[in-house]
Amino acid sequence: MSQVHSIEELKLETPASYRIRVQGHLDDDWSDRLGGMVITRAYTDKKHPLTILVGHVADQAALSGVLNTLYDLRMPLLSAEIVNENLFEAGKRHYKFSRTNNPETEE
Repeated sequence: MSQVHSIEELKLETPASYRIRVQGHLDDDWSDRLGGMVITRAYTDKKHPLTILVGHVADQAALSGVLNTLYDLRMPLLSAEIVNENLFEAGKRHYKFSRTNNPETEE
């Protein structure tokens, strides 16, 4: 069973789940390089491309590695937030099976 940590309990070596949003679209092939993050492509209200990554990292060093990879790919960071473990599991199932939210193809 996963333990949920409060902000006060979070330390550099604490494992946690995160939701990261970046500008632009990232291919699913990058998931392994990004620590197994689940990748979902979407669009903002103004139809700008957006990628949402959801996943569990071992510690803050692993999170830094994910963020550095996104930086190296020149993908501007929009947000990074810690998420509750229960929300992570529900989101993982949702994001894994949802299709790209493309306003160009929606009817």
